[in-house]
This record gives sequence, structure tokens and C-alpha cells, in this order.
Amino acid sequence: MTQPDPSQDRMPAIPAERLNEAQNRAAAEFERSRRTPVFGPFVPLLRSPDFMITASNMGLYLRYDSVLPLRISEFVILLVAREWTQQLEWHIHAPIALKAGLDPAIVEAVRAGRRPDAMPEDETLAYAFSSELRQNKAVSDATYAAVVARFGEQGAIDLAGINGYYTLLAMTMNMARTALPDNAPPPLPPLIG
Repeated sequence: MTQPDPSQDRMPAIPAERLNEAQNRAAAEFERSRRTPVFGPFVPLLRSPDFMITASNMGLYLRYDSVLPLRISEFVILLVAREWTQQLEWHIHAPIALKAGLDPAIVEAVRAGRRPDAMPEDETLAYAFSSELRQNKAVSDATYAAVVARFGEQGAIDLAGINGYYTLLAMTMNMARTALPDNAPPPLPPLIG
């Protein structure tokens, strides 16, 4: 995938004076719930204020209240970011994944588009589940059973949810050509083949 020119951000931040009433309300609600102004994928999503707030609430659950360990959630987010070559998603989540305890060699393998070697069992399960879901549009009985045995049915739902939610954000940012902050260099190389 060709990297978009960051100066070509199709949906940059809307100047405060141009926000309509619904966008102002949504931006204020977002800042109250997240303790930060609208950022990243929520910048383009603000064009649809109710959608943005709904997406933000789902993201808050998946990031902070999921039954999955943060290391697993962040690993899955990196898998999605790599699948979509979503630079900002990777830029935000790679440092979080490392801080949560994901092995730097695993992060690098995913960044390079390779299946990581020697993953712990829970990461191997998350990788298999996420890969099957993306590639086969389904999850095999064996993988499903292993995920439920490890994380429970709620864990299977949360894994599917993280894959779907971060795919939504990746698609949105790729469509909008959401730029990296401060002209940061793109962290993901294009995938070959």
C-alpha cells in the first residue's frame, strides 16, 4: 500500500469555530470521558458525532474493561494495525504493547508482517483466533475451544470485538488519511504480496 502524503489528511481536525452544536457536545463529552481532547481516529469520526461517542464508549470498554490481559489486547490491536497498514494505530499502540509486556521481538515480527516465533500460549491463541477471523472470516472449532478454555466465552467475544473495533478505526483512518502527529515517520513498511 502506498503511504499517503500526510499533508493530504482528508479529514483534519475541525476548527473550534466551525463545530456545529452536536459536534461541540460530542467533543465535550469525549473530553469528559477520556480526559483528553478529540484525537486520532476520533478526529474524522467527529463528522458523525453520535457515531464518534458510541465508538469511543466501545473503545473504552475494550481497552480498559475487557476480560483479556492488556498485553493480549494490545497484541491484537497491533495485528489489526499491521493488517491494514494503519500507521497511527501502530504509532499509538506499539509503545503501549511494549509497556504491557509484549516481547519486542514479537512486536518487530508483526511490524515486518511475519508470524512471531516462540509466542507464549495466550499470545499464540490470540494470534490464531485473530488470523482465522481475518483470513477465513470464521474461527475453527479447535481454536474457539482453546480460546474459551483460556479466556472464557466473554474473552472470545472481547477478542472478536477488539478485532472488529480496531478494524473499524483502521478503515476510518485509512479512508480519511489521518496523519501521524508532528510529521512522525510512518512506522510500518508496506506489505509485499
